[in-house]
Amino acid sequence: MKLNVNGNEIHVPETVKTIEDVKLHLNITNPGVIVEHNGDILEKSTHVDKQITDGDKIEFVQFVGGG
Repeated sequence: MKLNVNGNEIHVPETVKTIEDVKLHLNITNPGVIVEHNGDILEKSTHVDKQITDGDKIEFVQFVGGG
């Protein structure tokens, strides 16, 4: 399946079916990550159930502290 993730086209196996699966596939472990799926910001509780389809646009936003 082809996805657009943070502006880059990637291919994921057909076993990747949800936003949570994409996070695991990309090794995104930051609990504070914000996910935008096709223009909609998702509640964290929906990541496990939110289905993805070929061509979806997903943005992962992670905040980094600094001074």
